[in-house]
Amino acid sequence: MEDDPRPMKALKRLMPFNAEQAVNILSEFGPLVLMFVVNAMYGIAAGTWALIISTVVAIFTMLIVLRRLPIFPLIASTVTIVFGALTIITHDPMWVQIKVTIFNAMFAAFLFGGLWMNRNFFKYVFDKTFHYTQEGWDRFTWSFAWFFVFTALANEAVRLGFHDHSIYNVLGFEMDGVGVWIAFKVAIIMPLSGVYAWYLTRLMQRYRLPDDHVPVEPEIIATAVRAAPSETGLARSSGPERQQPPSKAAEQKHAREAKLG
Repeated sequence: MEDDPRPMKALKRLMPFNAEQAVNILSEFGPLVLMFVVNAMYGIAAGTWALIISTVVAIFTMLIVLRRLPIFPLIASTVTIVFGALTIITHDPMWVQIKVTIFNAMFAAFLFGGLWMNRNFFKYVFDKTFHYTQEGWDRFTWSFAWFFVFTALANEAVRLGFHDHSIYNVLGFEMDGVGVWIAFKVAIIMPLSGVYAWYLTRLMQRYRLPDDHVPVEPEIIATAVRAAPSETGLARSSGPERQQPPSKAAEQKHAREAKLG
C-alpha cells in the first residue's frame, strides 16, 4: 500500500521553506528573539551572552544540517559574535546595535559596487538555479541594495532615538532603549524583510527566461546523450539484444533445403 501524499503536501503548505532556508532564517532571527527575552528578564549583559551563545549554536546547526557553512550567514554570525563580545567587554550595548548599521551599509555598498563594475553578485550566486534576464538581475540587486540602505538608516534612527537608560511605554509594555531596538528588529524588520523578498520574487517573474533560452549544463547534455537511442534506432538496454525477424529470401532458402533433405 502506497503512502498517502496528502499529509506531506499539507506540511509543505504550512512550512514553505526548504531546510537551507529554514536554517538561515532561524540563524538570523533566532538569536535576536532569545536576546529579546533574556534582555527583558536579566538585562543587556545576559541578553548579549544569549545572543553570542545562540549564534554559535546556529553556526554548528548550519554545519550539521547543511553539511557546509553558507558564506553570508557565516559572515553575519561572525560579525555578531565580534560586536557582541565588544558589548560585553565595554558594557556598552551600542556595539551590538551599531553592528546592524555597519553590516547592512557595507553590503549595500558591495552590491552597488558590483553593479557599477558589471559584476552582479546575485546573478553570480543564483544564476544556476534561477534564470532571468540581465535587466531582471540588475533590478533585483538594485532593489535589494536600497533595502539594505533603508534598514541601516532605520536601525540608526531607532538606536539614536531611544536611549539605553530611559524607560519607554510601547503598547502597554515598559522597556528600555535596547528593548525597543530589539522589538523593532523582531516585530518590524523581520516581517518587512520577508514581505519585501516575496514582492521581489513575484516581480522577477516578468524577467524570467523561457525554458528554451535556459543554458543546459554540459553534464546534463552528456547524460541525455548516454540515455538516447543509438544511430541504428535501437535503444540501449541492459538485457539481450533484440532479434531481427528473418527475411523472405531466407525463408525460401530454408524451404528448398528441407525438400532436398
